[in-house]
Amino acid sequence: MDQKNKNKIHKELLGFVKSKGYSITNEVETEAGQLSQVLESQDLSDITEVVKWLEEKRRNYSVKVDEVGIKDLDHWQAHSDTGNIGHKSGKFFNIIGIRVQGAKGREVLSWTQPIIKQNECGILGILQKRINGVMHYLLYAKSEPGSVINPQLSPTLQATASNLGRAHGGAKPLFAEYFEEGGRGKVVVSVEQVEDPSRFYLKTNRCMIVEVPEDEPIEAPEDFIWLTLPQIKKLLKIDNAINALARAVFGSI
Repeated sequence: MDQKNKNKIHKELLGFVKSKGYSITNEVETEAGQLSQVLESQDLSDITEVVKWLEEKRRNYSVKVDEVGIKDLDHWQAHSDTGNIGHKSGKFFNIIGIRVQGAKGREVLSWTQPIIKQNECGILGILQKRINGVMHYLLYAKSEPGSVINPQLSPTLQATASNLGRAHGGAKPLFAEYFEEGGRGKVVVSVEQVEDPSRFYLKTNRCMIVEVPEDEPIEAPEDFIWLTLPQIKKLLKIDNAINALARAVFGSI
């Protein structure tokens, strides 16, 4: 289906809504755009091969994770004066204690607890691009040490400011150049959200979708996959297929 026909479908959907006496708001425009994507992707909605691809990644995932004591960690330490746990670089996060008082409406009015302090904004970014005229989204089969199953489909870029600044001493995350300030591509979605404030203190993430021109070549590495919106909607209904951070990005549309 060419772009002219896609635009026609979008206009026809909006025309139908208007003919029923409803206003064409930004939300209606967005929903009509998503429905247009679903319609144009009907021939590319099957997820059989995607599920097989993800299962194959899981079978070949060989990283082992063991629980160890804090004293056995490299470059992390518990400070003797406070008991707080932090990285020698001062980056990433710290585990601190907090005292809560006057918590009206909660189970108890006050309590103390450990909490992860990371006073910086991370980026959860997904690239979108038309491939052969159909909109696709680039997801990453990413493994995380605390997950019940690895890998899961994650945003194209899932990084904290410390990761982007290479505080770990390793490589910069792939595709970071599209999501950093002044980056490449057209920003479609950019909204900041608080990350699980019962476990994180002062931590936020910026959910982003960036569109890349159809004629711009992007080589997807072996752990990345281009998916259509109907495929993603189906995968969202499968246990542990798409991680919580990718869900947060799609929930920001």
